Amino acid sequence: MLYDLIAMPEQYVATDKRTGLEVAVTGSFPDHPQDRIRIARTTNLFTRLTSTILSMPSESERREAFIAVETQMELAEALIRQDMDEVRRLMRETLQKMGVTPEQMRQIQEEIRRRLGEGGGLTDLFAPPEQEEPPPPPEEPPPEGGEGPATT
Repeated sequence: MLYDLIAMPEQYVATDKRTGLEVAVTGSFPDHPQDRIRIARTTNLFTRLTSTILSMPSESERREAFIAVETQMELAEALIRQDMDEVRRLMRETLQKMGVTPEQMRQIQEEIRRRLGEGGGLTDLFAPPEQEEPPPPPEEPPPEGGEGPATT
């Protein structure tokens, strides 16, 4: 009797220890170990994130958190596909939901263009705020057998 060999899908299951939430990803996974590690890490992160949101006591906060995560995942997917029209649409919708007006969006866009044109680049635009002057180094102890630093 002849048998047809059928490739069985693989499965990765992640369980959140705090809540017991379990997420399974099933499919044909690439053979490369780094791909498998990324699948596992992404599934673990998604499980932890979903569990954290489900643990929120406020129903309205849960919904807001899910919507925020959905939007970020849609944006990431559009960026990976390099679909810049979709990226722009998602960014515009996100900013509108945050209360940013079309005029404010134009101002933000102009500021980004201005800074990039000055050669500042995005690293300057999104750099953390400058810190205060670092504290002076502690004074060195006097050398052995001496009374301290010599003065002239």
